[in-house]
Amino acid sequence: MTARNRIPHNGASQGANFFPTAAGGISRCAFERLELAGVAAGPLLSKAGLTLDEIRDPARRIRVSDQIKFLNLAARALKDEYLGFNLAMQLDFRELGLFYYVLASSANLKEALERATHYSEIVNEGVTQELHSRNHHRVLVRYSGVSRHLDRHQIEFWMAALVRICRKLSGHRIIPKHVRFVHVRHGDHTRFTRIFGDDVKFGASVDEIIFATDFEQIPLIGADPYLNKLLVKYCEQALANRPGKIGSFQSHVENAIVPLLPHGKAEVGEIAHRLGVSRRTLARRLSGEGLSFSELLEDLKLHLAKRYLADGNLSISQIAWLLGYQEIGAFSRAFKRWTGKTPRDTRSVMTA
Repeated sequence: MTARNRIPHNGASQGANFFPTAAGGISRCAFERLELAGVAAGPLLSKAGLTLDEIRDPARRIRVSDQIKFLNLAARALKDEYLGFNLAMQLDFRELGLFYYVLASSANLKEALERATHYSEIVNEGVTQELHSRNHHRVLVRYSGVSRHLDRHQIEFWMAALVRICRKLSGHRIIPKHVRFVHVRHGDHTRFTRIFGDDVKFGASVDEIIFATDFEQIPLIGADPYLNKLLVKYCEQALANRPGKIGSFQSHVENAIVPLLPHGKAEVGEIAHRLGVSRRTLARRLSGEGLSFSELLEDLKLHLAKRYLADGNLSISQIAWLLGYQEIGAFSRAFKRWTGKTPRDTRSVMTA
């Protein structure tokens, strides 16, 4: 264990220092990639609202929203549309600090997965991980206080790292039964099937991994009940001292809207129902943030349209469907109203 990963002696007062890469580890991995590639990272950090001091200090927490921005900017600068996934495939798990060691010292793979779920908010307070175990193990990832549609690199890092950790700790080539991502990708998925298996789908209603393997019957190579008991103590202290939930009601509404858009069900009544509030309460809470549902919906569609247009693998008709338009013409008219340009003209400028 390196010096920066040693267990501190003064208990809970260390807070986030228990976890050297807490809430920012992926950003630091991306920063290293930029430096290795000779790409100036300073301007990208500034655009994401980050500083060099934050990125170079592993004890500093980085806001999840800033991390997502930085990963998107870094991916474009590196011309790597699979940046998050690629970073996960190159990750040295020891860089995760005590979070990794509390998993590695667990008795079996099921216990390690339970630990990963319970302590996930320590390493990323914008993501909530749930574990449902019955006939299989279902890991469900939800975004809390962060707009899911802004991200693809962080979630792909998260999922790929989880599968790699399961393989590393058990010595078995664990392959999920299926993997689902909310964001959209088209084209060749070969790189994903190598780690996730053949059943990988994008544009799903949830982010999840299902494992059919009986993890309780798979002991871990580094199981150490004495070390695990000690590390659980520190993890519980860090969990108790974690920051409060971040974000806005807007992000909750956006996260409810995106999966429903292709099905034409992103209406205010349905969204209110899914969030467990009345239409009046939804309108009031959005109004408190200076928004209306119609404005939020239009802005969200525009943002998604621009992102989809930048993806050369998506046709205009596919983009129209993803945004809830039954006809290309309706989408084109809406897009021109938003931007003054047609989707095709905008794509030609993006890809020039």
